[in-house]
Order: sequence, then C-alpha cells, then structure tokens
Amino acid sequence: MSWLEALILGLLQGLTEFLPVSSSGHLELGGTLFGLEDPHDFFTFNIIVHGATFMSVVVVFRKDILSLIVNLFRFQWNAEMKFALLLLASAIPTAIVGLLFEEQIETIFEGRVVFIGFMLLITATLLFLTQFAPKTGKQVTLKTALIIGIAQTFAILPGISRSGATISTALFFGIARAQAIRFSFLMVLIPIFGANFLKVLSISEQASSGAMDVTPMIIGAIAAFGAGLFACSWMLSLVRKGKIVYFSYYCLAVGLTAILTGIF
Repeated sequence: MSWLEALILGLLQGLTEFLPVSSSGHLELGGTLFGLEDPHDFFTFNIIVHGATFMSVVVVFRKDILSLIVNLFRFQWNAEMKFALLLLASAIPTAIVGLLFEEQIETIFEGRVVFIGFMLLITATLLFLTQFAPKTGKQVTLKTALIIGIAQTFAILPGISRSGATISTALFFGIARAQAIRFSFLMVLIPIFGANFLKVLSISEQASSGAMDVTPMIIGAIAAFGAGLFACSWMLSLVRKGKIVYFSYYCLAVGLTAILTGIF
C-alpha cells in the first residue's frame, strides 16, 4: 500500500465512520479499486484507521466520557453510573464474536464486492424504516442495550453500517433520539479500544522486526482522525434533525452499483 492510497483510504474511513453508510464497506470497495491483494495487511490497516476515528470520538465526546469515568470511580448508583454499565453490557456481544471468530471475521475482508453491495441494501432498508419508528422517548434499558449490542455485531460485516444499525435499532425501540445518538457513539469506544490494543501490540512486534512498513498505517490513521472529527460533528447534527433517512438512498445507490460492478 502506497502513502497516497493510505491517505485516500484514511480520509474515506474517517468521513464514513460516523455516517450510516458503512465505513468498512467503503474501505473494502476502496481497497478493491486500488487492487490491494493482501487481506491480512488490509485487515490490519482497517483496524488501525478505526482506532484513529475512535480517538475523534474521544475528542468530540470528551466531556461525556470524563463524566462517565468520574462517576464510575465514585461508586454511587446514579444515572451516569447506570449509563456506563449499559455501555459495558452493549459491548458483550461484540466482544464474544470478536474473540471467538477473529480468523473468520478477517476472511470477510477479501474484496467481496457483490456481498458488500447486498449488505449496503440491508443498511439502506434499516435507515429507510427509521421514519416509521415510534417516538415514545424511552430510555435505554439492559435489554435494549444488549439488543443494540447484538445489532453492532452485524456491523462486522462490511456493508452493514455500525452507526446505522445501532441508531436504527434504538429508534425502533422508541428510545429518545438524543439518547440513541449518545449511546450509539459512545458504545463503540469499548470494542474498538479492545481490538486496537491487541492489534497495536502485534504491529509493534512486526515493525520492530522490520516485517511491516508502518508508514501507510500512520498516514491513514492521521487522515482518518482528521476526517472523523468533521464527520462525527456533522452526523450528530444530521441525526438530531431527523435526516438519517436520506442516507438510505445513498446506500441503495452504492449498493446497487457494487452489485452490478461485481457481476458484470
């Protein structure tokens, strides 16, 4: 992977991570377009740029995160403590799938353009249906946190949008839009931190032995972080205004294009 390819893919990841259009699907399509053939290295790059966008969430939600951490160490049962525990609960399904099926997950990232196209059509359907979601203003419970966490595990499949799946699921349960947004964006921090911690240790060993060129990883990460800051703030504004449904048309167009391209 060249530095220019890393830069473009990093920007693509950062811009699409928080929009409900599947950043992993776009990354995979971009990798296929550039002809990147090593699935292991590309999977590693995918994890690293996701980690960079993780840092942009930390920056945007720094006050929320600090408040959650402070309340956790107070050991007092209050709204923030409950919210933090619900975030931890939501990470359980993804942690189980990630730990038990890491090798199988890695094989998914192998340029299956038609498959990605169909997954984007599923994302488009979820986003389109949000306009019919009940507006009851409910709060997240342990049950809904686990179900939203299960929805997040499906975003392991390239083409299924993580934010699209989690926000849509929350809205389908009638959860207040503001809390659905906050919960969806904060719940990703735990699994991405865990995946990146393990992957960075592995990359450090390979880099020290000269087995891997980390320059593209660094360039991609910086690009993803900068683009993620912009996209995260923009997405928050769009969802609050109820405009998430418009992304369904985009996913439909890209999904059909990917399917037709893969077939013909």
